[in-house]
Amino acid sequence: MRQADWFFDYISPYAYLQFHQLRALPKDVEVTLRPVLFAGLLNAWGQLGPAEIPAKKAHTFLLCQWRARARGLPFTAPPRHPFNPLTLLRLTLALGSTPAVVGAIFDHLWAQGGDGQDPAALKALAADLGVDDLAAATGAPAVKDQLRQNTDEAVAAGVYGVPSFVIEDHLFWGDDMFEMLCAWLDDPTLLDNPEARRISDLPPAAERKR
Repeated sequence: MRQADWFFDYISPYAYLQFHQLRALPKDVEVTLRPVLFAGLLNAWGQLGPAEIPAKKAHTFLLCQWRARARGLPFTAPPRHPFNPLTLLRLTLALGSTPAVVGAIFDHLWAQGGDGQDPAALKALAADLGVDDLAAATGAPAVKDQLRQNTDEAVAAGVYGVPSFVIEDHLFWGDDMFEMLCAWLDDPTLLDNPEARRISDLPPAAERKR
């Protein structure tokens, strides 16, 4: 079996879209679902998130709606975005980060348009997942530590956005790289040629002032 880590945050509609493609991966690829705090990645790399740039936010939602329709997926954005996904990420870890749990939370947010931060909505979602005491489940020190560790390990692996696959030291970021990932899984020499190596390490000719 080939091992892959899939780093994701529920705040990303692209992650919702890609989650529903995971079944298309080859049977010999074992995927570990790893929740991370996207804001932590942004802070580590000094970036703004797409939803923090108004024009990019609008583009993101229109593109994701179009892609979802093209794939036959329901798409209804949550009522507020960006939202704080911390409780949902910790709930996922508390429940073992299983595909069933991850899928239910993604669908709550992006298929059904559920709120990602409202306490009542989160309590009802947790109850549907068999969790009666949401605060206790998401407040456990081990759960908090695991989310921080996942995020730190993602940064250490070079992950700067979600969703991202890391497999055999290769990084595939974004829903639009899924086809390339599948092509590489079918033919690992895809990224092992002189031009691929050259363009992966191009030197800058100019840099913006920061």
